[in-house]
Amino acid sequence: MKQIEATKVKRLCNTHNTITVNGMFPGPTLEIKNGDTLQVLVVNQARYNVTIHWHGVRQMRTGWADGPEFVTQCPIRSGGSYTYRFTVQGQEGTLWWHAHSSWLRATVYGALIIRPRDGESYPFPKPKRETPILLGEWWDANPIDVMREATRTGAAPNVSDAYTINGQPGDLYKCSSKATTIVPIESGETNLLRVINAALNQPLFFKVANHKLTVVGADASYTKPFTTSVLMLGPGQTTDVLIQGDQPPSRYYMVARAYESAQNAPFDNTTSTAILEYKSASCAAKKCDASTPVMPSLPAYNDTNTVTAFCQRFRSRQKVEVPTDIDENLFFTVGLGLNNCPPNFHKSRCQGPNGTRFTASMNNVSFVLPRNLSLLQAHQQGIPGVFTTDFPGTPPLKFDYTGNVSRSLFQPVLGTKLYKLKYGSRIQIVIQDTSIVTAENHPTHLHGFNFYIIAEGFGNFNP
Repeated sequence: MKQIEATKVKRLCNTHNTITVNGMFPGPTLEIKNGDTLQVLVVNQARYNVTIHWHGVRQMRTGWADGPEFVTQCPIRSGGSYTYRFTVQGQEGTLWWHAHSSWLRATVYGALIIRPRDGESYPFPKPKRETPILLGEWWDANPIDVMREATRTGAAPNVSDAYTINGQPGDLYKCSSKATTIVPIESGETNLLRVINAALNQPLFFKVANHKLTVVGADASYTKPFTTSVLMLGPGQTTDVLIQGDQPPSRYYMVARAYESAQNAPFDNTTSTAILEYKSASCAAKKCDASTPVMPSLPAYNDTNTVTAFCQRFRSRQKVEVPTDIDENLFFTVGLGLNNCPPNFHKSRCQGPNGTRFTASMNNVSFVLPRNLSLLQAHQQGIPGVFTTDFPGTPPLKFDYTGNVSRSLFQPVLGTKLYKLKYGSRIQIVIQDTSIVTAENHPTHLHGFNFYIIAEGFGNFNP
């Protein structure tokens, strides 16, 4: 059972009534095996509506358990409960779960570890120990209020005040030294770090001083192993890495900080730390003041070359038969638009550039969630008036997506528009960033699916 409740949590010298799970921040780690059925009763004792999403789980005919608010279910009201039940099939490695209601996922999240079936093993030597590493963002405020203020003003939300590793900012922040996360290791052993980027918006670099990381899995899929000195994870991504205790026994910083590709966009440029500590170098073993950990060098915030080189090294362990006969070709432009200030709005509600309101969109449609009924319920019960099925499969107007964009394209239309697909059909989706307002990273997550990346690049898509 998971109980959603308010808990006093102190970070950065201040105490907040933080929404947590079972009083824990981050929430509890769930461990299952490939093929297991998971049943979780969620009881909402918080003052906000909430749902839970099982990020990366392929929901095979269990869409009711997927969790996004007003998409697959109505929210769990304060004082209410909901039981999620689904089976994990053909996935092994690291995923995670999080709230899928407004910005509750800033604090309501935890790891989901999927181990091999009984009698089966990892496709690499079994590590001595395993440690979930959850990277997060922390606001020295109520994250729901931060989001509500952005919605009210039409401006970008305030950036976070800290990044966290397993819920702790680390000793580079005020009032945070004593609680810095310690990750143990012994000389000669190989450990598995299950790294999860649970940040709301920010791609993050992750590095361990003087140690190499061997990538063996990502998003509950094993990969062809490769060794790197730095990881980059987009929001929602997981990466499994092996780390060896092959350095002189000491204390070494693990660090997380932003990768920021958007020009002239504010972001949290602080650095979170944890400590990789060799057993023989721990203060407990030596009964003394611990030495200052070794700090790694980090890529620049905008080091796209390093990110590209890292991402292009991912390969599947076996040859994958990618469909070549395509039933549906979809082309989605993704970007940030600017809506003119409505006549009935006070200027305080239009604090985007030049008195506008920021509005994200795909194919020039800015999605509006229904308010009284979930999309899946409306579809399953044939209830009209909740959504339309006219989401465009291609942009309504073609233009140079990387160049100077006409002001007429800055204004998305609002709508609850869906695109219907036949069950079993083979889909190709081209995702094209636009330079409306600014060019930026747009990590994309398909609920309930894995998909194959055929190609990626910069600039306009070339058929």
